[in-house]
Amino acid sequence: MKSEPEVYSITDLQQQGETIWDGVRNYQARNFLRQMQPGDLAFFYHSNTNPPGIAGLMRVVKTGIADPTQFDPNSTYYDPKSSLESPRWQTVVVEFVETFSYPILLSTLKEEFSAEELMVVRTGNRLSVMPVSLAVAHKILAMRFSSPTNNYELLGNRKL
Repeated sequence: MKSEPEVYSITDLQQQGETIWDGVRNYQARNFLRQMQPGDLAFFYHSNTNPPGIAGLMRVVKTGIADPTQFDPNSTYYDPKSSLESPRWQTVVVEFVETFSYPILLSTLKEEFSAEELMVVRTGNRLSVMPVSLAVAHKILAMRFSSPTNNYELLGNRKL
């Protein structure tokens, strides 16, 4: 799940504890949100920053929530075609789990994964929410203990 750190960062989530993941206005990303279940883990990806990358981990705590910003005419995410009776945009509530010691940079993700394995490395990918396979998730979780200069050198004897 992507967010621009100047809009909402992993540090913001850590300070708040949990938040509603609002403002998603892409039907494919919305459909991915609809598939989430309480207890699912999600990577927190900082986008539109230099350098972009996975900053931490969060957990889905509530699903099937109507995104309140779609009803607010003062919100940039307002959708006049959406109604309380038939909301077009659903979302989830997430809670903070962990900030990674070092962000896993997009450049590293591109070295480690193909576009078929991890959607975020696809050229032109603009989705703010995307699925990650279990095998790829395990590899990313192992990478979170890596130093920023060598993603293969694990620090200490830490294990998942």
